[in-house]
Amino acid sequence: MRIDKLLSNIGFGSRKEVKQLLKKGVVKIDGQPVKDPKTHVDPDQQEVMVNEEVVEYKEFVYLLMNKPAGYLSATEDEYQETVIDLLEMEDAVLQPFPVGRLDKDTEGLLLLTNDGQLSHQLLSPKKHVPKTYYAVILGEVTNDDIAAFKKGVELDDGYVTKPANLEIKSSGNQSTIHVTITEGKFHQVKRMFESVGKKVTYLKRISMGPIVLDEEELKTGEYRELTEEEVQILREAKPIEL
Repeated sequence: MRIDKLLSNIGFGSRKEVKQLLKKGVVKIDGQPVKDPKTHVDPDQQEVMVNEEVVEYKEFVYLLMNKPAGYLSATEDEYQETVIDLLEMEDAVLQPFPVGRLDKDTEGLLLLTNDGQLSHQLLSPKKHVPKTYYAVILGEVTNDDIAAFKKGVELDDGYVTKPANLEIKSSGNQSTIHVTITEGKFHQVKRMFESVGKKVTYLKRISMGPIVLDEEELKTGEYRELTEEEVQILREAKPIEL
């Protein structure tokens, strides 16, 4: 990889700004000053320094966020804050994007990455990656609702959902539930409950595939990098049927 591209990718500025750094002689490869922006470097085998500090190059970034309400699952928006605004600059410069989306008022587990292949794999309808949500429901959730979700319910646009697992945690005029789906239609969980005459008043995603949100570890609005083991587990996730 060219040294100017590497430095630009990890946040040292535009190609033009990186060229200015190179001209100053503050960039070194294996201890030797480099001024030619076309110089090739292998970041896995060679040490790159800028202003006497070693820089770490990462091609891909994999982040797990506990998304707060009020943020869009998008990379940018002219008027509203997005989940990217919650990232440190060192992560934001790698240009990660949300894997799928959570509604603005929905909280919980959100994966962000710049690995398009893994994102496509997790979102592919063929993969049937399960997503589990905790929700507060206005109205009493019943065994009839469990049966309806297991069969698949018809949404307001006529689409019939794939089977979903619905588990009642508490029931009454206000119920709490866990629901697991394997697809991601627009406002799907909310619309599924509307189809059985009930309303979601609070929604939080608590797992996606094998990755489970640990709220003791990640408070609302916080995030961390996935471990190599977690990334590998996501890559190897098998399709499931509910």
